[in-house]
Amino acid sequence: MRIPPWTEDELVLAGALVVKNGWRELRTSDREVHELSDLLRSLPIHGPEALSLPGFRSPDSVSRKTTDFMTNHPLYPGKATRCGKPTLQMIQAFSEREPEMLQAAEAITEGIGSGEFYLLPVQPDEVDAAGTSAVEGRLLVRRALVRERDARLRTRKIEQLRRQGTPLRCEVCYFDFARMYGDLGEGYIEVHHATPLHVSGATETKLDDLVCLCANCHRMCHRSRPGETWRTPNALRELIQDSAGTGAH
Repeated sequence: MRIPPWTEDELVLAGALVVKNGWRELRTSDREVHELSDLLRSLPIHGPEALSLPGFRSPDSVSRKTTDFMTNHPLYPGKATRCGKPTLQMIQAFSEREPEMLQAAEAITEGIGSGEFYLLPVQPDEVDAAGTSAVEGRLLVRRALVRERDARLRTRKIEQLRRQGTPLRCEVCYFDFARMYGDLGEGYIEVHHATPLHVSGATETKLDDLVCLCANCHRMCHRSRPGETWRTPNALRELIQDSAGTGAH
């Protein structure tokens, strides 16, 4: 078995280390490199087979990855090391939205430190058909999906809307299941976190943090694209409007 390629979660943590070091590489002997090596080996992503491989996320490999981040940055004056497309996409993500990506790294670190991520069951759609997740990493996606699928939370959100007299329909495209399917669709809707969980953190979910979506819009909010975060309902609504304006099919 070959050493698995770096996942988005691992790249987020490595990228944060480089950014905090002024976009400079870190040597194998650096304390931060050894700490990150230990952290990466503890992530609930890879199986025991990977962990048993010599050199798996060793301090040497972590140091080499920090070199990839440094030398492939657009402002680096020297020759770039060879690295994969995921690393290049992560460099772009940190370059364009550094504060948000640092928040994601902190959320991953906190989730590992608290033990929360070890208790979350794997979600079938935390990665897409190509095997990739949102650029912030699959662990944060996993946490979001687990919370959104909490039946009690969904019931409380629906009750809140009914008390307010708000129609139970998608807040992005306004699809109404009951209007389309009659009794079969009565009371059906999916819930989604309006604020990505790497921003809201590990705090208890509030009903006002949730929005109601149809299944299609919910999936499009979570769908990842290379180097792009999952999108908010407002961002998805803008995409729909832009698509309609350009006549895209």
